[in-house]
Amino acid sequence: MASSPKAIYYALAANAGIAVTKSLAAFFTGSTSMTAEAIHSFADCGNQILLLFGMKKAAAPASELHPLGYGKVSYFWSFMVALMLFSVGGVFSVYEGSHKLLHPQPLERPWIAVGVLFVGVVLESFSLFGALKEIRHTRGSRSLYRWFKDTRQSELMVVVGEDIAALLGLAIALLFVALALVTGNPLFDAVGSIAIGLLLITIATMMTLEIKSLIIGESADDEFKTSLRDFFARKYPGVELLNLITQHHGRDIVLAIKATFKKWPASARALVDAINAIERDIRSEFSAVRFIFFEPDVKTAEKTLPKAKKSRTLKRK
Repeated sequence: MASSPKAIYYALAANAGIAVTKSLAAFFTGSTSMTAEAIHSFADCGNQILLLFGMKKAAAPASELHPLGYGKVSYFWSFMVALMLFSVGGVFSVYEGSHKLLHPQPLERPWIAVGVLFVGVVLESFSLFGALKEIRHTRGSRSLYRWFKDTRQSELMVVVGEDIAALLGLAIALLFVALALVTGNPLFDAVGSIAIGLLLITIATMMTLEIKSLIIGESADDEFKTSLRDFFARKYPGVELLNLITQHHGRDIVLAIKATFKKWPASARALVDAINAIERDIRSEFSAVRFIFFEPDVKTAEKTLPKAKKSRTLKRK
């Protein structure tokens, strides 16, 4: 379950190179779409640095102030990245496009922009391929949208979302710059900037809503819970799970178990030893589980209480 920084490094390397080339192309062509894309790429570079910083902070050991560790700090930095994508990338692109829509300016040497955008599409495709490769083992047979909704790995979710936004943004910019080049109408370039901004706002909003749910606290996915129940059925058939609560803290899982023993250990010390053995085996089987709270209990059947008899008031003669 631990998040790998490889996908973030892929995206950072691709966006750093693309940001510089986009900026040069925007300077020489005056393209609004290209300017929006350059700002988007620089924002993405900053975002990936924030994600790496968040992953480092999330790995800090538990403390007295934060007894369950710092895993959730990765959600905070992912949330900040989504806000930056919304504001620096989306809102600014819409503003810049609207400004050029009211005050259009002809493009200079637009073929430079077309060439840079085409190269950008190729580089972003490699970055997205690297991110998809990193999530392949956790995604399984699920669709990309289903994985996006189900994953608890906010860093990978943000990187994949950014890569998709960047690739679609490049395609939109390439289309509208080409239209401006063919028609000679600079309004197409301004419309392209607005379209890129709306795309970034949409993807950033989707990421923000998913990260909000993670900050509140989400349980482990159904696959993990099914595997855990199968583990108990296979290795500890004499233990019956009464209640199971899981919650993700970044890359870690906090596990609370209430269970009963079909054959209770002979003493309190034997019970403690049995619980400790179960916890060791769980951590060995499921590396993402960091904290376990095991509560032994008895299984009680609901009893129907007899209805209270109505009291009779004695009448005085």
